[in-house]
Amino acid sequence: METKLILVAIEKPEPINFILGQTHFIKSVEDIHEALVTAVPGIKFGLAFCESSGKCLVRWTGTDPGLIDLAKKNALAIGAGHCFILFLGEGFYPVNVLNGIKMVPEVCGIFCATANPVQVIIAETSQGRGILGVVDGLAPKGVEGDADIEWRKNFLRQIGYKL
Repeated sequence: METKLILVAIEKPEPINFILGQTHFIKSVEDIHEALVTAVPGIKFGLAFCESSGKCLVRWTGTDPGLIDLAKKNALAIGAGHCFILFLGEGFYPVNVLNGIKMVPEVCGIFCATANPVQVIIAETSQGRGILGVVDGLAPKGVEGDADIEWRKNFLRQIGYKL
């Protein structure tokens, strides 16, 4: 049996954050939806899930038609069983919903939660596709110095994540 490795680049507008994960049951679509709207009222998102048995469809939900289309397009490109991809609208961030998503009983794990450019590393066999991992963003260019530490601390306070 031959296995082929494939790289799938996530297509999205630059400022948009997304979460890529794995789950195990069709019920995940409704449960992740409920977790999101409960955690952040008024949240804008699009979610798609690759069903890996039965009809093997891309199941989807969301509150924003453009983000739903983005999720469906990327889920089809990845095509790995039981993966889900969730795009968050501008101004909504993984830090506000990630723990709620991880607490959904069907969610097995998270590959990434980011706004960075991402490549998904896929293994394709005669049975189907699976996600091996992700390349999230760029490689480090060095180690932060004192000025970088000061910038980081100020930035986190500026955006309201630290006092």
